[in-house]
Amino acid sequence: MNDIIKVACIQFAFKFIKTYSDFVDHVKILLQNVVEADFAVFPENFTAELQYLILNRAMNKLPEFTDQYIELFSKLADEYGMIIIAGTHLNIGDDGNLYNSSFLFFPDGKILKHDKTHLFPIEKRAGITMGNELKVFSTNKGKIAIAICYEMEFPEITRLYTINGAEIIFCPSNTIGEHGFWRVRHCCQARAIENQIYVVHSSMIGKAPLNGMDPWGKSSILSPCEPPWPSNGVLAEAEANREMVIKDDLDLKLLHKKRKRGAALNLKNRRPDLYNI
Repeated sequence: MNDIIKVACIQFAFKFIKTYSDFVDHVKILLQNVVEADFAVFPENFTAELQYLILNRAMNKLPEFTDQYIELFSKLADEYGMIIIAGTHLNIGDDGNLYNSSFLFFPDGKILKHDKTHLFPIEKRAGITMGNELKVFSTNKGKIAIAICYEMEFPEITRLYTINGAEIIFCPSNTIGEHGFWRVRHCCQARAIENQIYVVHSSMIGKAPLNGMDPWGKSSILSPCEPPWPSNGVLAEAEANREMVIKDDLDLKLLHKKRKRGAALNLKNRRPDLYNI
């Protein structure tokens, strides 16, 4: 396994589209800015751009695009030779319920999925079902996990991921307004410090197909706060509300070194005997 992991974080802006091909072109244009990455991550609900193709822009019709979505990103993962965390997409699970899921596409054709486990109130009102699994995914580039937006606000999730070996947490996010964004961003930074991990936070931006649903975002790639990483733990950061791709190299060897001999040994210094809750 290579100790240096190249990640690309895509800040995706809603655009008006007339055909499914317009959506495909939008995705491909952004991926053209991703060169030799090991992982690329899109934001939460970025496929909601397809609501422009739906009568009355009904959200519950988005699962009808699931097969096309899976076909598209399976081909792109193979073409680019990278693992693509394709944001999230509303889909119908095997039980017939609606889920907000992050799909992971591998160059060899393997597809994995994480169903969002903690739902924001607006998601519950929309009839989305909570997922019930928190998995760490082993790849030939390291151990990764997914925390979808609101999930990052629950420290137990990232703690469980870390206990099970996660080195990088990918956070596809879609936050309505600036307050929501900063809740998730601050939690991303806290989780990186608490668990001595890398966090890749991909934000959705732009004018949403539905009124009142415009997201606010400023994507980032985050590390613990100690040398030789930046003092603020921000390895790369997008401009607020401008579509773009940010990239950085994540050193897993350095991460494990700091877990053993860093300034703030958060993993070693925990007191589960004191706060076993």
